[in-house]
Amino acid sequence: MQPRHTEPGMVDRPVTVPKARGTPSGATQKPAPEKSPEAKPAAEKPKQEKAREKTVEFRLSMPQARTVCVVGTFNNWDTNRTPMQKDGSGWKANIPLAPGRYEYRFVADGQWLSDPNAKESVGNDFGSTNSVLVV
Repeated sequence: MQPRHTEPGMVDRPVTVPKARGTPSGATQKPAPEKSPEAKPAAEKPKQEKAREKTVEFRLSMPQARTVCVVGTFNNWDTNRTPMQKDGSGWKANIPLAPGRYEYRFVADGQWLSDPNAKESVGNDFGSTNSVLVV
Protein backbone atom coordinates (compact mmCIF):
# COMPACT_ATOMS: atom_id res chain seq x y z
CA MET A 1 0.00 0.00 0.00
CA GLN A 2 1.30 3.47 -0.90
CA PRO A 3 1.79 5.97 1.94
CA ARG A 4 -0.64 8.85 1.87
CA HIS A 5 -0.07 12.49 2.61
CA THR A 6 -2.78 15.04 3.37
CA GLU A 7 -2.66 18.67 4.35
CA PRO A 8 -5.57 20.94 5.23
CA GLY A 9 -7.46 21.86 2.06
CA MET A 10 -5.82 19.08 0.02
CA VAL A 11 -7.38 15.96 -1.34
CA ASP A 12 -6.07 12.67 0.01
CA ARG A 13 -3.70 11.39 -2.66
CA PRO A 14 -0.96 8.78 -2.92
CA VAL A 15 2.63 9.91 -2.45
CA THR A 16 5.28 8.52 -4.75
CA VAL A 17 8.21 7.10 -2.84
CA PRO A 18 11.46 7.40 -4.79
CA LYS A 19 13.24 4.16 -5.57
CA ALA A 20 16.66 3.50 -4.11
CA ARG A 21 19.35 5.19 -6.11
CA GLY A 22 22.15 3.28 -7.68
CA THR A 23 24.17 3.13 -10.83
CA PRO A 24 21.83 2.92 -13.81
CA SER A 25 22.40 -0.12 -15.98
CA GLY A 26 25.10 0.48 -18.53
CA ALA A 27 26.66 3.34 -16.54
CA THR A 28 30.08 3.07 -14.96
CA GLN A 29 31.17 4.33 -11.59
CA LYS A 30 34.23 6.54 -11.28
CA PRO A 31 37.04 4.92 -9.32
CA ALA A 32 37.95 6.48 -5.99
CA PRO A 33 40.76 9.03 -6.36
CA GLU A 34 44.16 7.67 -5.46
CA LYS A 35 46.08 9.31 -2.65
CA SER A 36 49.10 11.21 -3.83
CA PRO A 37 52.45 9.99 -2.51
CA GLU A 38 53.05 13.49 -1.12
CA ALA A 39 49.99 13.26 1.17
CA LYS A 40 51.04 12.61 4.74
CA PRO A 41 48.96 10.42 7.03
CA ALA A 42 47.11 12.18 9.82
CA ALA A 43 49.18 10.23 12.36
CA GLU A 44 52.27 12.25 11.38
CA LYS A 45 50.75 15.61 12.29
CA PRO A 46 51.24 15.23 16.06
CA LYS A 47 54.88 14.34 15.38
CA GLN A 48 55.29 17.62 13.51
CA GLU A 49 53.75 19.51 16.41
CA LYS A 50 55.94 17.67 18.90
CA ALA A 51 59.01 18.64 16.89
CA ARG A 52 58.13 22.28 17.57
CA GLU A 53 57.63 21.67 21.29
CA LYS A 54 60.26 22.72 23.77
CA THR A 55 60.75 20.95 27.09
CA VAL A 56 60.40 23.46 29.90
CA GLU A 57 61.63 22.76 33.42
CA PHE A 58 59.49 24.10 36.25
CA ARG A 59 61.18 24.34 39.66
CA LEU A 60 59.94 25.24 43.12
CA SER A 61 62.09 25.42 46.24
CA MET A 62 59.83 24.17 49.00
CA PRO A 63 61.59 21.39 50.92
CA GLN A 64 58.86 21.02 53.56
CA ALA A 65 56.10 20.27 51.01
CA ARG A 66 54.74 16.73 50.74
CA THR A 67 53.12 17.09 47.30
CA VAL A 68 53.55 19.70 44.60
CA CYS A 69 52.11 20.04 41.12
CA VAL A 70 52.20 22.68 38.43
CA VAL A 71 48.92 23.78 36.86
CA GLY A 72 48.11 26.25 34.15
CA THR A 73 46.62 26.95 30.78
CA PHE A 74 48.74 24.11 29.33
CA ASN A 75 46.88 21.45 31.37
CA ASN A 76 43.51 23.14 31.92
CA TRP A 77 44.43 23.99 35.54
CA ASP A 78 44.08 20.31 36.47
CA THR A 79 45.84 19.55 39.78
CA ASN A 80 46.07 15.84 38.91
CA ARG A 81 47.74 16.09 35.51
CA THR A 82 51.24 17.41 36.23
CA PRO A 83 52.70 16.30 39.56
CA MET A 84 56.22 17.50 40.32
CA GLN A 85 59.02 15.23 41.52
CA LYS A 86 61.10 15.78 44.63
CA ASP A 87 64.58 16.96 43.60
CA GLY A 88 66.94 17.50 46.54
CA SER A 89 65.42 20.31 48.61
CA GLY A 90 62.99 21.35 45.89
CA TRP A 91 60.58 20.08 43.28
CA LYS A 92 60.75 19.89 39.48
CA ALA A 93 58.70 18.92 36.44
CA ASN A 94 59.72 18.84 32.78
CA ILE A 95 56.86 19.59 30.41
CA PRO A 96 56.97 19.69 26.59
CA LEU A 97 55.17 22.84 25.42
CA ALA A 98 54.41 24.23 21.97
CA PRO A 99 55.37 27.85 21.32
CA GLY A 100 52.94 30.21 23.01
CA ARG A 101 52.10 32.19 26.13
CA TYR A 102 51.05 30.25 29.24
CA GLU A 103 49.77 31.20 32.68
CA TYR A 104 50.53 28.85 35.54
CA ARG A 105 50.79 28.37 39.31
CA PHE A 106 52.15 25.77 41.71
CA VAL A 107 49.96 23.87 44.17
CA ALA A 108 51.93 22.72 47.22
CA ASP A 109 50.01 20.68 49.78
CA GLY A 110 46.78 22.25 48.51
CA GLN A 111 48.08 25.85 48.65
CA TRP A 112 48.16 27.76 45.35
CA LEU A 113 51.40 29.69 44.83
CA SER A 114 52.82 31.94 42.14
CA ASP A 115 56.31 31.17 40.86
CA PRO A 116 58.70 33.45 42.76
CA ASN A 117 61.19 33.16 39.87
CA ALA A 118 58.76 34.05 37.06
CA LYS A 119 59.86 36.95 34.86
CA GLU A 120 56.26 38.05 34.34
CA SER A 121 52.93 37.74 36.16
CA VAL A 122 49.36 38.81 35.60
CA GLY A 123 46.42 39.35 37.95
CA ASN A 124 43.78 36.64 38.11
CA ASP A 125 40.09 36.48 39.10
CA PHE A 126 40.96 35.26 42.60
CA GLY A 127 42.78 38.38 43.81
CA SER A 128 46.28 36.97 43.35
CA THR A 129 48.59 36.53 40.37
CA ASN A 130 49.36 33.87 37.79
CA SER A 131 52.92 33.44 36.63
CA VAL A 132 53.49 33.85 32.90
CA LEU A 133 55.75 31.78 30.68
CA VAL A 134 56.44 32.49 27.02
CA VAL A 135 57.82 29.55 25.04
